[in-house]
Amino acid sequence: MTMRKILGAGAALVLAISSTLASAASKPELSIGYVDGWSDSVATTNVAAEVIRQKLGYDVKLQAVATGIMWQGVATGKLDAMLSAWLPVTHGEYWAKNKDKVVDFGPNFKDAKIGLIVPEYVKAKSIEDLKTDTSFNNKIVGIDAGSGVMLKTDQAIKDYGLSNYKLQASSGAGMIAELTRAEGKNESIAVTGWVPHWMFAKWKLRFLDDPKGVYGAAETVNSIGSLGLEKKAPEVATFLKKFQWNSKDEIGEVMLAIQDGAKPEAAAKDWVAKHPDRVAQWTAK
Repeated sequence: MTMRKILGAGAALVLAISSTLASAASKPELSIGYVDGWSDSVATTNVAAEVIRQKLGYDVKLQAVATGIMWQGVATGKLDAMLSAWLPVTHGEYWAKNKDKVVDFGPNFKDAKIGLIVPEYVKAKSIEDLKTDTSFNNKIVGIDAGSGVMLKTDQAIKDYGLSNYKLQASSGAGMIAELTRAEGKNESIAVTGWVPHWMFAKWKLRFLDDPKGVYGAAETVNSIGSLGLEKKAPEVATFLKKFQWNSKDEIGEVMLAIQDGAKPEAAAKDWVAKHPDRVAQWTAK
């Protein structure tokens, strides 16, 4: 190869690298909000952010905020997106207030629900069974007083005639501690809970049937973007329309890794590396 050809090839390579770097640098940084206390919000947001960084070439800044601020941030454009909108009921008021100021890219998790959860080994199948099953010691272990699932459980106690039962207010961590103890001793326990949650990846659990519909039907967890996101980052908008977990076990893998001590970003990187086919489905053009 002549010196002129070598220099020409080198110049072409430099131009190609410069063009790639310029293209990456020209992409704006994106800001995505999430709720730090929600294990599903942390897991979903970190995995989505990792895919956006690795496969779409955008820098992503994650911001932990309260639920109302998250919605307000996306509605005002201070946040580009969120992936933690429980619809149509749980966040129904936020949606009604902001639906003309945001874009709904659809569900990233389809079977979200709240209710009473028990280990698979207990005999009770329905909330109605608690009335005659003495193995629960007339106690339901709850989370924070005033939360949606707690208010619904107060109603369930009335509607199902469980006046002899006490709803024990606690916290998410307190509820898990009680569940851990019961699982270790193979004891009956009923806790207030929801899916997606990492506890379904750790133990074999199920919801008690709710024939009276106190806890409502299954909801979806949706990805919501600002009005300007599609123009600002069209590839990201396309990705958010496709990004969806297949099951509670799929997201549970990430949530459990974080619960067991992995940093959220590290858990997300590990999941993305282990599931190239799923990532390819989300990012296919």
